Amino acid sequence: MFTELFNTYNWNEVKQSILSKTKMDVENALNKTTKRDLEDFKALISPAAMPFLEQMAQLSHYLTQKRFGKTIQLYIPIYLSNECQNICTYCGFSLDNKIKRKTLSDSEIIAEALAVKALGYDHVLLVTGEAGQTVGVPYLKNAIKLLTPYFSHISIEVQPLEQLEYEELTTAGLNTVLVYQETYHKDDYKLHHPKGKKSNFNYRLETPDRLGKSGIHKIGLGILIGLEDWRTDSFFAALHLTYLEKKYWRTKYSISFPRLRPAEGIIEPKVIMNDSELVQLICAYRIFNEEIELSISTRENENFRNNIIKLGVTSMSAGSKTNPGGYAAAPSSLEQFEISDDRSPQQIDELIKSQGYETVWKDWDKILM
Repeated sequence: MFTELFNTYNWNEVKQSILSKTKMDVENALNKTTKRDLEDFKALISPAAMPFLEQMAQLSHYLTQKRFGKTIQLYIPIYLSNECQNICTYCGFSLDNKIKRKTLSDSEIIAEALAVKALGYDHVLLVTGEAGQTVGVPYLKNAIKLLTPYFSHISIEVQPLEQLEYEELTTAGLNTVLVYQETYHKDDYKLHHPKGKKSNFNYRLETPDRLGKSGIHKIGLGILIGLEDWRTDSFFAALHLTYLEKKYWRTKYSISFPRLRPAEGIIEPKVIMNDSELVQLICAYRIFNEEIELSISTRENENFRNNIIKLGVTSMSAGSKTNPGGYAAAPSSLEQFEISDDRSPQQIDELIKSQGYETVWKDWDKILM
């Protein structure tokens, strides 16, 4: 389990190691002709790398185009439920928020599918809160069964499950699972998750191991930027990724970069990451790992997303609604967070094409599996 490797590292020592990286360390990482390691990644996310941002961007662009071509995949989330038994300080769905709860019925799920399909999508991400009695495995399995006729790629971002449960959902048609640790800082993790199953740090930390053992096609990792020092958290995410790629080498991986956004009843960010630092982090991941898929959501604003296409990302969401039934069934239900880029999928498609890239609406065909 990753927990064993994780416990050999000390947060403060890692943080100091990153901050101590020098200009020479950054130059060595950029000029390396062999596979870059975690020490190189530390250098690329360090303050010392900021003067090299243009060079990093150019190298990230080259490596991304070499591996993925001039393509950007579009996906869209479908929020199935805002019911949740966790208290999380940064989420609008938190149990202590006195809001109207909603879980989509079969007919409402189909209505959402038709609305999303009309936008051109063939790749959807199903999202729920953590409420096992309401939106547990039977509910998720049924939702996947309902949506399979409409979409060729179904991902989920829900509560962590057991290995056998992931195997059951994969058999039903599940392709990808996103499971963000939120923060790898154990004390701050407890601070932000005071109640509910999500408060178990180790159980969440070991979820990608259970996923890897289940044979899932793709695992998505990430941190919630704003909860803790983003450089140190990002190192631990890269450490986690490296471990998983070695152990579960048949599985594909993606990294997302959610920055904490406003929502009803949530905290202010502890750490603010500016746009240049986010560009630095995206480029660092690409230079560190040429195979990883990198994703940007509608949390980011129009200007940032306009300029990030050529710098390393491979997928973007567009036209997102972060409330259950937001596309067709219940547009007024509570959002998990406020989006920042509210342009339509067609506008994002035009943006991608205007930069000489091709929009990919679906990831794969089942006939190829």
